[in-house]
Amino acid sequence: MHIKNVIDDIYRLSVNIEDKNYLFEGIWPIPHGISINGYLIKAEKNVLIDLTQDIFNFPQEFTHQMDGVTLGVEDIDILVVNHMEPDHSGWLREFCKKNSKAVIYCTKKAVPLLNAFAGVPAERAVAITDGMVLEVGDYELQFFDTPNIHWPETMMTYERKRKILFSCDAFGSYGSIDEDAIFDDQVSEERHAFFEEEALRYYANIVATFSPFVLKGLEKLGGLAIEVICPSHGIIWRDNPAVIIEHYQRYAGYSKGPAEREVTVVWSSMYGNTKQVLNLVIETLRRRDIPVHVFQVPGDEIGYILASAWKSAGLIFGMPTYEYKMFPPMAHTIDELMVKKVTNKKVFRFGSFGWSGGAQKDFETRTEKAGWDILGHYEWQGAPTEADKAAMQQALEAYCDALIAFTPR
Repeated sequence: MHIKNVIDDIYRLSVNIEDKNYLFEGIWPIPHGISINGYLIKAEKNVLIDLTQDIFNFPQEFTHQMDGVTLGVEDIDILVVNHMEPDHSGWLREFCKKNSKAVIYCTKKAVPLLNAFAGVPAERAVAITDGMVLEVGDYELQFFDTPNIHWPETMMTYERKRKILFSCDAFGSYGSIDEDAIFDDQVSEERHAFFEEEALRYYANIVATFSPFVLKGLEKLGGLAIEVICPSHGIIWRDNPAVIIEHYQRYAGYSKGPAEREVTVVWSSMYGNTKQVLNLVIETLRRRDIPVHVFQVPGDEIGYILASAWKSAGLIFGMPTYEYKMFPPMAHTIDELMVKKVTNKKVFRFGSFGWSGGAQKDFETRTEKAGWDILGHYEWQGAPTEADKAAMQQALEAYCDALIAFTPR
């Protein structure tokens, strides 16, 4: 990768994680990779905004890219740390060993983390105040405290003259970035669709829990004239940044009200008895013109299930009873949905049981604080009979009626 000019003497530094076995945050699969971006301002005092992770050869790659504008690590005068998560600060320890002069700008909550994560003393830091402005030659950097997007110490940096927002994790996405297509106006329609899908998955996996704070942050930033968004993951939005802002507004809004008129079906089956009605579920939804996304557990990755469930107004779970409770892989999936605060959903559950039921009671107990409207359930012993299928059909029709009423178009 090469250093890329954004505007004037502002540059992007970037690397891609492309190891298909790598799990982002140690959890989330990234089969299409992910970029890590930092930004360099070459001025009377040189400013570096966000670093990279100290894995693979990423610090060396950033250093090599800085050579492209004849700057080295030792030439940086100001380091802005928008976020202390190690994918953006992992290089901090070694960076500060090579550069003993750079003043670090970060939030008050980030100051103790400098030492905890990188052994950097608090004396090297300036704790910003919300709205504080730092003038560096022809550049005016304004700092905004944006807590819990997605750590408590997160902030964003806004260059006032050029109306550029350095948003760190906000407005980002999974997906490696091509060398020659780093801006939104350089990306094809197909790639835009890809990045929208990966932005949703990134949001659901990383940010969804903190959606109320995202909405507060968007409100705070609403008064800014933003012409360029430079995130720490993903493409730079210079042609139409309103697109990604609208996406995030919508993603965060799913936490408060109806999401899309779609249903995510998550199913599991021990011996095939629960699976026997799966096609009935799918066909009923499609006949009612309700898009359906189907996942099996175990098997499908939780990160993809989360993204689909976050976007869908309806959730349907099919699982058998296992030792008086839910089938364990499904219980794990439900727990993950609870952690990410997937709420305001219309829900239905079906499944087989053997000598005794119990999955429904376990399901209701685990989800009682989820804000879900459980519209019904249907269970049967052993294999489903024709009467069971007819009863399921009737219950599903009622479910579809309620979902359609819940999501007016």
